[in-house]
Amino acid sequence: MLRGAPLLRLRRQESRATPEERAARTRAAHMSEAILNPTRESDTPDGLAADALRAQDWAGEPILHSGEEPAEVLATGTARRAALEDALAEIEAGRRSPSPRWKVRFGLLLGLERVLSSKPPATAAGTELRKHQIDALAGMLTELIAANQRQAEDLALNGNGHAEADEAEEADEPEEDDELEAAEDADDEDEPTFAGEDPGAIRRYRFRHPTASGKTIAAAGFVEAARTLGILILTHRRLLVTQFQRDLTTEGYGDRFTDAIERGKEPVRENPITIQTYAWFARHADSISRDAYQLVICDEAHTALGEKTSAAIRSFHEPLYIGMTATEQLIAKQVSDVFPASVDDLPLTDAARRGLIAPLRCLRVPPAAAINAVPIVGGDFEERALAAALDHQALNQAAASLYRERFDTTPGIVYAAGVDHAYNLAQESRAAGRKAEAVARRTRPGKPAETLA
Repeated sequence: MLRGAPLLRLRRQESRATPEERAARTRAAHMSEAILNPTRESDTPDGLAADALRAQDWAGEPILHSGEEPAEVLATGTARRAALEDALAEIEAGRRSPSPRWKVRFGLLLGLERVLSSKPPATAAGTELRKHQIDALAGMLTELIAANQRQAEDLALNGNGHAEADEAEEADEPEEDDELEAAEDADDEDEPTFAGEDPGAIRRYRFRHPTASGKTIAAAGFVEAARTLGILILTHRRLLVTQFQRDLTTEGYGDRFTDAIERGKEPVRENPITIQTYAWFARHADSISRDAYQLVICDEAHTALGEKTSAAIRSFHEPLYIGMTATEQLIAKQVSDVFPASVDDLPLTDAARRGLIAPLRCLRVPPAAAINAVPIVGGDFEERALAAALDHQALNQAAASLYRERFDTTPGIVYAAGVDHAYNLAQESRAAGRKAEAVARRTRPGKPAETLA
């Protein structure tokens, strides 16, 4: 009886209470239950959609696209749900714009979702991407989604919120000529295989498309997807820096070009594009801002395999990397050593069969010079020794005569063994009645592009 007395008194009080008092007690009980068992607004479809719009305004990329079901595409465990939750966390922490870490993890992923959901996918200027270029973007998106899911699993296992390794020590590179070719970098004799820590390897990807199949337009597709990111584009010749600037301006991205952003300096915009050579990058990797660039696009990635360039890439490990190449290897050096993950591979024969490039026809001329004595350094012929074996007046005259007989006035490009060899070949071609000019580093600025055009 004593234990039941409080309950009896409560029932008597309830029976004497007015209807208004009983309603107030009922509301209080419901509020108490809601506190003990809260329903998150963002767990409902309307709540997810509202949060997605809020994050979109903050990030500059849509997290939810028109016609999509929020509960499906933003389900727990998906990459876009992770992007949404991390965005909301940074917003609640007071960030007015995404952190570099958030941009690296989610910026390109969301941008690729946007571009690939467009009908058809195109650059800012309206150039439509072709199937193989779309395949490269789609392959990259697939890899980024998988990487985010792996990272989420790692975070769940580790429980510390830090899945990435500590920063590697940066390489201290000596000063060299700014026009040093990446191929020269690859000529280090007995170069050791890299075996140290490589924390950025998980963010380096590659795709292989044949020469002349439109890798620059594919790169423009990635630039479009990375409209909120800082982009560093690297190529192996100063001439190609100018070419990239011209092509990306044509595709609608010229207003984003900026000079290289150094440590401690704020970028003039949040999505800069800087285009430089590998040789420049090898010398300045330690002074480049670690926050300004979230994506590095490596043109002719097979020329980035030398010791100095690959060391610079490994030391500047925070961004995502996309390596574009027409070949998987440079003699014995594999592109996959520096860019481990493949997102697309279009074989040369498939490209010709699909009409992306012209069918190849080859003419092999037996060598008239003995090159068996030319040493091989770093997997390729030593340039000076090769030029010494090939750069003779009689051989140059024979080459000029062969071109005239076989190709008549058809325009073409002849690759020489060195700068002097190029000038000597051009001289003999002119003597044979052909219009020819040499293109090399010593040529005045702008002249190589004019000549090749």
